[in-house]
Amino acid sequence: MKQRVYTILVEHFKKWGITHVFGIPGKSISPLMLELENYDIQYVLGRHEAGCGFEASGYALAAKTMGVAIGTSGPGGTNLITAAAQAKEFQLPVLFITGQPSMQETGRALSQDSSQFGADLVKMFEPVTLFSARIERGDTLYLYLKHALEKAYTGEKGPVHLCIPFDVLMEEVETFYLPLPDHISPVVSPDIDKAISLLDAAKKPVLFVGKGAVMSDTYDQLQTIAEHWGIPVMTTPGGKGAFPTNHPLYLGGYGLGGSKYATDYLKSGVDLMIVVGSKLCDMSLSGFTADMEPDKVLQFEYDLTFAGKTIQAPTQLILGDIRSNLTQLILRSGATSKEHEMLTPRSQAAAASSQMESTMLSAGAAFRSLRAVLPKEAVLFGDAGSHSFHAVQHFEIIKPGTFFFDEVFIAMGAAIGYSIGAKIAMQDRPVVCVTGDGCIMMHGTEISTAVNHGIPVIFFVLNNGRLDMVEKGMSYNTGRSVGAVYERPLDISLFAQSMGATAFRCENETDIKQAVQTALQSNTATVIEVMVDPQEIPPILTRLLSLD
Repeated sequence: MKQRVYTILVEHFKKWGITHVFGIPGKSISPLMLELENYDIQYVLGRHEAGCGFEASGYALAAKTMGVAIGTSGPGGTNLITAAAQAKEFQLPVLFITGQPSMQETGRALSQDSSQFGADLVKMFEPVTLFSARIERGDTLYLYLKHALEKAYTGEKGPVHLCIPFDVLMEEVETFYLPLPDHISPVVSPDIDKAISLLDAAKKPVLFVGKGAVMSDTYDQLQTIAEHWGIPVMTTPGGKGAFPTNHPLYLGGYGLGGSKYATDYLKSGVDLMIVVGSKLCDMSLSGFTADMEPDKVLQFEYDLTFAGKTIQAPTQLILGDIRSNLTQLILRSGATSKEHEMLTPRSQAAAASSQMESTMLSAGAAFRSLRAVLPKEAVLFGDAGSHSFHAVQHFEIIKPGTFFFDEVFIAMGAAIGYSIGAKIAMQDRPVVCVTGDGCIMMHGTEISTAVNHGIPVIFFVLNNGRLDMVEKGMSYNTGRSVGAVYERPLDISLFAQSMGATAFRCENETDIKQAVQTALQSNTATVIEVMVDPQEIPPILTRLLSLD
């Protein structure tokens, strides 16, 4: 039996269990849009293609399935590129589909040409996806889609891209079905026994946990390993959600937003650093000095690219699927959970930041107020900016897997879309977007998407009238800042109201608690604008800027 290409694609979405597809329409992709309605798949109309890509990524993360974002040819496709890059950093299987006016007319002058004669989307997507290709004939759909799915799901997951011209979408080809390839066995390292030997021999080890551990869902394994060997744990900014912050073995964060206890422990002489899912980028190792370098490193990672490149100590790599390798380590060693006494006093959050007294609300107080009223299962997405590093330092994680933040690619406004997509897939859990006024001015119109589609995300927005991380970092390092303060700051609550969201403007902790409690009962998007001290110093100053 033959079917049109667009029908085959939409049938696949339906069979994969996808309930929502995200995008902005255009002529070259209109057949897909129309067919989604025929299969009762909700099309979520975003306000910008990047926002649509972020939403598809948040959906993939929360639903643990493929996300789908669709953009038209030309600028519709280029606008998706940032979202693809962010999905790659989060290791999320997202299918980005872009259009092309016509395959048969390619080579002639075409409006919004996405071929090699125009803005070649296939080439543009290559660096930010695991697979990017143009389907130039309908009969190649099977093989190209198979390649895309296998790349998205094999090893370290990630986004893929298919550019499909309008006339190819309209072709009739033999029907087929490709299930999501989640049956592929994960790669387990042959070096697990070496890891066990290093752990058994260590006298003063530390677990250094990154975002890869969060995305691999290794929470139980990390806790068992830490407790069996009695290993203190510190998290990178992206690894914040991997370990409960009230656990006796938790030292706090390291890197931007980090804890004094973590820094002091590294300086006290570590003989084995066990790195789990961290590329050890400059944000994760901000402030790292030679006297903190361990004698040895044991690193669990998917990919060899950055492993052993930053810390020069002898490194034993355990390459492959992080969750599977940690599980095998536990099985082979017979590791079991044990109780431990508290390593550090629970005042670490307050001790980690020192600042001048102010009559205005501090970001730390704002996040402690948020934590006080949020249920433990609430899921937070941190956006790019000092607001998230305040959250890294001050927001307690009670239940692992409830905080998502990226410190590598760091696209401003991404968390706005991620929270919307995630809430669609997690309707029974509160979802909070932690963002700032700068991010809101980039992708805040996606709040309108949440309102129009009945998605009750809580947007917790710190407003200090500036691009705070840039302004404070520039001022600290050079004595002045340029172009980072808004002459007329945004009135975020009025902006939110104009889009139909419920909005609150908070200037103290009581305001915050009342607003959050109301938002938790709401069935619409709620924006909580938090007016924080514009002079407060965020925990980011170990990231130095040199103009020499």
